[in-house]
Amino acid sequence: MNKPIATGVSLRPKTLALAIASSMLLVSYAQAETSTEKRVQLPKIDVVGSGDESVARQPGSVTIIDSEQLQLMQPRSTEDALRRVPGIAIKGEEETAVVVNIGMRGLPADSSKTLILEDGVPVAPGLFVGNGRYFNPRIQRMESIEVLKGAASLRYGPSTIGGVINYITKQPEPGVALSLRHGSWNTNEATLEVGAAAPSNEAVFGAVITKAESDGFMDKGYDMTDIMLKAGMAVGTNQWLSLKYSDHTNDANISYRGLFLQDYKDGKTYNPAPDDYYLSSRRALELNHEWDINHNVRLNTLLYWSETARDYWRYGVDNTASAAAGRWVYTDNLNGNNRTFERVGVETRLYVTHNTFGIQNEAEIGLRYLTEELTDQTIAATRLRDRTGTLSRDRRDSADSIALFAQNRFMISDALAVTPGVRIEQYEQERKNLQRDIGAADYKADTSNTEVLPGVGVTWQLAPAAQVFGGVYKAFSPAENGVALDGMTDQKLEAERSTNLEIGVRGAQSGFRYEVAAFQMDFTNQIAAGNSDPSLSQSNTGKTLHQGFELAAGYQLPSGMYIDGNVTYVPTSEYRTGDDKGNRIVYSPELLANLAIGYAMGALKTELSANHTGSQYGSSDNRKEISGNNGGIGGIWGGEIDAYTTLNLNAQYQVNQQLAINGSVKNLTDEHYVSGLRQGIYVGPERSFDLGIRYQF
Repeated sequence: MNKPIATGVSLRPKTLALAIASSMLLVSYAQAETSTEKRVQLPKIDVVGSGDESVARQPGSVTIIDSEQLQLMQPRSTEDALRRVPGIAIKGEEETAVVVNIGMRGLPADSSKTLILEDGVPVAPGLFVGNGRYFNPRIQRMESIEVLKGAASLRYGPSTIGGVINYITKQPEPGVALSLRHGSWNTNEATLEVGAAAPSNEAVFGAVITKAESDGFMDKGYDMTDIMLKAGMAVGTNQWLSLKYSDHTNDANISYRGLFLQDYKDGKTYNPAPDDYYLSSRRALELNHEWDINHNVRLNTLLYWSETARDYWRYGVDNTASAAAGRWVYTDNLNGNNRTFERVGVETRLYVTHNTFGIQNEAEIGLRYLTEELTDQTIAATRLRDRTGTLSRDRRDSADSIALFAQNRFMISDALAVTPGVRIEQYEQERKNLQRDIGAADYKADTSNTEVLPGVGVTWQLAPAAQVFGGVYKAFSPAENGVALDGMTDQKLEAERSTNLEIGVRGAQSGFRYEVAAFQMDFTNQIAAGNSDPSLSQSNTGKTLHQGFELAAGYQLPSGMYIDGNVTYVPTSEYRTGDDKGNRIVYSPELLANLAIGYAMGALKTELSANHTGSQYGSSDNRKEISGNNGGIGGIWGGEIDAYTTLNLNAQYQVNQQLAINGSVKNLTDEHYVSGLRQGIYVGPERSFDLGIRYQF
């Protein structure tokens, strides 16, 4: 049967027009705002919170990238901003990071074991049902970024083995701002920010709208529209309500295909898959409520929904002809790997301060319900049919989960706090083959699991400029439906579990600040292919060990000069069982380092930064040569990826209160490097230039 398939995601012009019209209608309202009273603050979930006091409460490593740093860095993507965070490794695919490839503390850079949130809401299309790489929030809507590691991340889940990354979006501010940026590869970007407040200051509205187009490095072009609308109000004197809607589309000319080795060595920059397209969209709605019940009790409730679509159209290749040509030779066979995710979740957190046992206590109790569904279709088409063809796969994955979390922070003294906690996650997964009769034996399969995750964290103010922190906790990452129910059979898998340890010290004094932490993650049951039971294809036989340390420090000179840097050293990140025993984990560099030297005085801010990524392996066999499977070109490529260092130069000048000019040169020395492997070589972006202006009306 031939079934017409949508050729991608529309730009929803009605939504865009509505957002712009609403913004323009409120411009005069915002400009007329003259009240000096404090405006209502929209309720939101912060993983860490703001200020030094919030950081000091966390029994784990903390990094916060604030709005001032983001404005100076001028990142092209969220991953671009995260490169400078201790412990984070990025496996880049293209300069705007359409898909997510983040690793933490020696974990592979596939984003599967680090929880990524936006305003406290999971951004991965599927936490249980499928791949979490298919949506990456846009940096243009971000105000700051929180990164939390260690025992404090037990408050969230699942997949917090590496830690938690929380992107915090911009809050509405009365007025209108327009940002324009032009850069290399014919990149053009415009962002409109608008906000307004009611005369009473008890209600606010805001919008951030971005339109960006580019030919892209290596002709991997894209056309992106990103809309975020926010509104909120006070309800009486002790309750607040906020609503956030976002609408994102991106048509990107990208693929799994990379360059062959000789073309990479020769410095070629053509698109290795010129007719492959990744068409993505995401719509999301979030309702946040905060209720200060009394001086000691506060309740936060968050309801969220999202729908993510990813149509991935890729042409088949002739491997024999490709090997002879030294580059991919495509056939007329076109496959549409098209997936749609839908998620509904509700989460509530109760915060209580009390004096049990005669000491000050802070309790937090959380409950979350989450349901996810994935529709997974494959369309067999041809070049002549233009994204229409035969439905060759049609299945539906679903998962329902309930999580309960409770912790109590015992403030034993002014200097010492101990925080025990426990998280319980119960989830059920189901897969249905919609191409089989309901009565067929392999029509569907299901499985369920329950994880109990205890932990304890400690903070101890040893001296005014030295706080010791640490903890031990259990963490887990669930097997997604495609693994847990592989072959329409319950694989009887447990979740991947890790025992995590961390101890560190942090502090600040006279312009100097620092944080150093040692860590260990010990996996006992990672999932590996193969099973002693011939009816099963997966097993929990894999053991891995990750251990190392992070050091971050910065110093602000009175002259306006500053220096900021960090080093992550992970000497152990290895497989402990199986054929790869003793080998290093894929995409886990032993050494990561960042250094920034800047000057900020008056209207001018400048910064020169360096990012070093150590050598790493793209395959678990740790072979040296870069190639496909068995030395050929087929399958997933592997080999050793050399270390590389890139330099960035950024500058910002505030012409007056309304106008700011900024510019950047990324990869200043034009370093030629391999950023990752898939079906070929992903090449790191060449030297590029950006020039932008921001005008506040």
